[in-house]
Amino acid sequence: MKAYKLSLVADITQGKLYGDDLTVSNVFIDSRNLVSNNYLFFAIKGERHDGNNYIADLYAQNVKSFVINSLPDDVENYPNAGFVLVDNTLAALQQFAAYHLNQFHIPVIGITGSNGKTIVKEWIAQLLEGDKKLIRSPKSYNSQVGVPLSVLLTDSDDELAVFEAGISKPGEMEKLEKIIRPEIGIITNIGEAHQENFLDINQKLDEKLKLFKRSKVLIYNSDCELINRKIKSQYDYLTLFTWGTKGNPDLKIEKIEEREYTTLIVFYYKNDYFRINVPFRASMFIEDIVHSISALLVLGYPMDIFYHNLMPLVSVEMRMELKEGINYCTIINDSYNSDINSLTIALDFSRRLNQYDKKTLILSDIVQSGQDEDILYRKVAKQVKEKQITRFIGIGAMLTKYSYLFDIDDKEFFIDTESFLASFKREKFNDESILIKGSRQFEFEWISSLLEKKIHETVLEVNLNALVNNLNYFRSLIKPGTKLMAMVKAFSYGSGSFEIANLLQFNNIDYIGVAFADEGVALREAGITMPIVVLNAEPGSFETMVDYSLEPEIYSFNSLKVFASVVFNKALFDYPIHIKLDTGMHRLGFMEDDIERLIHNLKEKNHLKVSSIFTHLAASDEAMHDSFTYQQIDLFDKLSTLLINELGYPVIRHALNSAGIERFPESQFDMVRLGIGLYGVSANNVNLENISTLRSTIVQIKNIPAGDTVGYGRKGAVEKNKRTAIIPIGYADGLNRKFSNGAGYFIVNGGKAPIIGNVCMDTCMIDVTDLNASEGDEVIIFGDKPNIRELAKQIETIPYEILTSISQRVKRIFVSD
Repeated sequence: MKAYKLSLVADITQGKLYGDDLTVSNVFIDSRNLVSNNYLFFAIKGERHDGNNYIADLYAQNVKSFVINSLPDDVENYPNAGFVLVDNTLAALQQFAAYHLNQFHIPVIGITGSNGKTIVKEWIAQLLEGDKKLIRSPKSYNSQVGVPLSVLLTDSDDELAVFEAGISKPGEMEKLEKIIRPEIGIITNIGEAHQENFLDINQKLDEKLKLFKRSKVLIYNSDCELINRKIKSQYDYLTLFTWGTKGNPDLKIEKIEEREYTTLIVFYYKNDYFRINVPFRASMFIEDIVHSISALLVLGYPMDIFYHNLMPLVSVEMRMELKEGINYCTIINDSYNSDINSLTIALDFSRRLNQYDKKTLILSDIVQSGQDEDILYRKVAKQVKEKQITRFIGIGAMLTKYSYLFDIDDKEFFIDTESFLASFKREKFNDESILIKGSRQFEFEWISSLLEKKIHETVLEVNLNALVNNLNYFRSLIKPGTKLMAMVKAFSYGSGSFEIANLLQFNNIDYIGVAFADEGVALREAGITMPIVVLNAEPGSFETMVDYSLEPEIYSFNSLKVFASVVFNKALFDYPIHIKLDTGMHRLGFMEDDIERLIHNLKEKNHLKVSSIFTHLAASDEAMHDSFTYQQIDLFDKLSTLLINELGYPVIRHALNSAGIERFPESQFDMVRLGIGLYGVSANNVNLENISTLRSTIVQIKNIPAGDTVGYGRKGAVEKNKRTAIIPIGYADGLNRKFSNGAGYFIVNGGKAPIIGNVCMDTCMIDVTDLNASEGDEVIIFGDKPNIRELAKQIETIPYEILTSISQRVKRIFVSD
């Protein structure tokens, strides 16, 4: 944000300045955020809080600039502070934001609608990435407070702004329109969400459309008769850009064809046809995709850019979290919102956790639905029964009132969250999945806190949506009919084996690969039923493998002999095995000289059946060794063909790993193996999605005088006064000691904080001298920045080592839709 004098802020907000005329360059409203003295605090007064009550605390933390609606009684005790006194601090924030945006002459896209606002905003940003400097609403900041906070992020180098606007009652949109004043408008759709405070859907649509009263162009789906009729009758003075499947819109959808992993959309635009591929099954996102395309067309981009620009399109980060719970439970925390549609999605996700026979739903009243209560809760009760919930806990006056509708044996109802918390007993929750779904006003975070397993403050957040998008990228590279084995060895490269395997099973992967038998056993016990190949199959584990229907990699004559004996003794026939050939890696596998003997042995053992033959490429990610890689592929083709001809039945062949899939598409054979690529690392430097973010927290801050040292061995020499922060992550958590003494850094509030001193077993220290940091602040060890590749370069290792080193004592949180 640009710098402003408080006297100007007072003029903008029709306020009066008391005290010093200070300069501010940032705004905040949450007193829990520690900020520097150039921040301006707007003391927002809400139903449950009053920002004016925190003035003294903030002043003690060196905040000197305030917008308030009542002066402190002891204002004389605030020397060097500046107060702008206004009638309404929220209105003042909105006025200030409107003035700020007006200082920049850039196009503004305003988005409203019942659903899809955030997705459309984020997809427009993705499509324009690298072409325009774009400012957009963070996350879903679309409220009376969120919109001005978003707008105040606009800076002088921004070329385009995209803001979303949401309302919950009449009169709100007019306030947001004065802030955003969009040149281009998008109305995504109109539905029942947040209907409670409107007379009917017509009134709600009228209110939403007020965002565009001063726009130049309005984009919408003309197939929606209500929207089309309203706009044609009330906003015909605007330039209208329509899309749809009927009549003659500006952009017409002629065909939508969902394929196994992609969607083909055929458009008719400006007298020409365009066949556009979307990199996922897109039936749920057609509106969002076409609105995003339409926005770029209105901005002047040609239609043919979407031949390529849509393929990297990725889904927007969702808000559902999967966490480890107490007493061997799994917690699905989806308390972001509560409506009948999102409940359906959450219940479907819960059903994927098929390792649990018991499935519990903790649900609050559904507020702001606009539906008849009796009809609404009949729908909820029907969902609970159809989705096979075994225990239902309803919280709220309405659920209690309609408890008789729920045809389920194990059910409890509480008038409010406090009543549930008062009756809570840990021992009542055991070995089950627990879906927590509640409206924000019920404060279900208290319930989640009780049910989550506590480990320590360092967590690895795994984005399951990102993993699926990476999977779909690699699927787009393989030929139709080519099978796919996904590697979940080494605790899924540190990400969490069962959760990843369950997702892969849901996405119809052909095989899962693990390193050792105990990994496969754990997956079977967790409910994974798909074929599992054990790649480092040890003879001592063969009995167990057969008991759990695990398929071994056979790499030596001894392993073949021992496994054949185990299968024979159990009187089994055609037990699947996977033959490993050594074509140059010189690790495990049969050599070329072994083939004749191997054929003879396999023919003798008719109780075994070769399911696949494979090899491992030694350097598929390094172009300098491509000639060697081709030698390996040629030798594998020769030896595997010889084996199959002698065996006399079809056998799957596979050689390519993640890098091979990207770099040697002609050598896919019958199956490929996807490992590190699934987790966000590309050999071709394709911008795959980061799936893992390792986070921790500052637990203590210290001021260290010059001349002292930090850490073991006194390696962290302090040459001048420093401010250090202690982070609860060490080498026992997987943080390599090579990051010590400035070799590595973390991110704190957007700034780099180098490690000072040696990394300890359970903690490390970072230098926050030049950063705005306080105890309790989040620390990013890796994520989008620094990413895994950058972290690996810091200590001259590979991303595999970084990921797989994260110990299992680090709590995994899984985020999904």
